[in-house]
Amino acid sequence: MMGLGSWKVRAIRGATTATENSVAAIREAVNELMLAIESENSLDVNEIISVTFSVTRDLDAIFPAAIARQRPNWDTVPLLDVQQMHVSSDLEYCIRCLIHFNTADPNQAIHHIYQRGARHLRPDWGFIKARVSTSSSL
Repeated sequence: MMGLGSWKVRAIRGATTATENSVAAIREAVNELMLAIESENSLDVNEIISVTFSVTRDLDAIFPAAIARQRPNWDTVPLLDVQQMHVSSDLEYCIRCLIHFNTADPNQAIHHIYQRGARHLRPDWGFIKARVSTSSSL
């Protein structure tokens, strides 16, 4: 068993786009993103500290946190929704997330997930290209 001092806080970024401002479209995009983040990062929900979701101002049909809270074992994870700062050139219908989690392995690989229309948000992170979902784009 590792000592308490060897644990480290890490973060995972993710982003996707919904097809429209509807509960169904937002639910589909959030569930797809969360599934990919969990799968690609071997994320243990019990080690999550908190998750912040941000959405562009054109999304207001449902809170992404309300969707994430319905995932298995996510009902006790602290979740927060905020509106992304508006920038005129930003993607439409964009959902971003930032997940902070504890890990006993400070060298654990982190795979940031960018899907759909959000897949080009961070081209400067070249190592992410291998982990970017090729799901349908908008």
